[in-house]
Amino acid sequence: MSPLAVSHKATLLGLLAIVFWSSVIGLIRSVSEGLGPIGGAAMIYSVGALFLLLVMGMPKLSTFPRAYLLFGSVLFVAYEICLSLSLGYASNRMQAIELGMINYLWPSLTVLMAILFNGQKATWWVLPGLLLALFGIGWIMSGEGAWSPQQMLGNVRSNPLSYSLAFSGAVIWALYCSVTRRLAQGKNGVALFTALTALALWGKYGVSAEGALHFSWPIALMLLCAGVAMGAGYALWNIGILHGNMTLLATASYFAPVLSSLFAAVMLNTALTVSFWQGVGMVIVGSLICWRATRG
Repeated sequence: MSPLAVSHKATLLGLLAIVFWSSVIGLIRSVSEGLGPIGGAAMIYSVGALFLLLVMGMPKLSTFPRAYLLFGSVLFVAYEICLSLSLGYASNRMQAIELGMINYLWPSLTVLMAILFNGQKATWWVLPGLLLALFGIGWIMSGEGAWSPQQMLGNVRSNPLSYSLAFSGAVIWALYCSVTRRLAQGKNGVALFTALTALALWGKYGVSAEGALHFSWPIALMLLCAGVAMGAGYALWNIGILHGNMTLLATASYFAPVLSSLFAAVMLNTALTVSFWQGVGMVIVGSLICWRATRG
């Protein structure tokens, strides 16, 4: 196969990874409704870790930089726990979708952290891009009707735990992207990190008051889909960024909020309002402005 054909195939696999990841928000919420926020998340990451180990093999830890193993694992596990539990503890399905959108602040925050910590050069356009993305999240969090600070804060106060976890997750993932880029030295520890996430969640489940897990065929199918989607997303993205068109993949990834919202709306049987889509549009445009501000 020619190098061009290899690049095209890898790019397609990278785009498929974005599709898989976009389905995760709705799948996590669906599994959490059946198995509980903590137990459901623990099962999802167990399935995801098993899938990654089967596909990517057992990582040779002796070849990994120690700093990457330490900081990468802590940040990865913290992010995944924040994401999954924020969705599991959401008051209702619509709020779960809103919380999923907060997760998509990470591209703008990653650009900001790259400027602050990695010496990334950027134009002043990064500031309005970040503000637009933040305002878009605020617009989504206001729910139906005209935006107002009181309405947005009222929604946050209705479930401060989930909103805090979701925002913390976006910040942590931006840190992960910034830190591991320098520390990984080309290594990929995602299979190990996913397994550690599962172990951490099982530990939390063991000391929690959450009830026993009760499986049914629909829940089992959702669980399998969630674990495979998460694992396949990471595995395919790794191929895409190593051998594909990274510029195209990076640009396409900024449109993941649209796919994620569509998938979640269908899976959770939830109608999304015009104001929600307006907020999603602001997040996408703001993220693209931030990305463009770092280009040349």
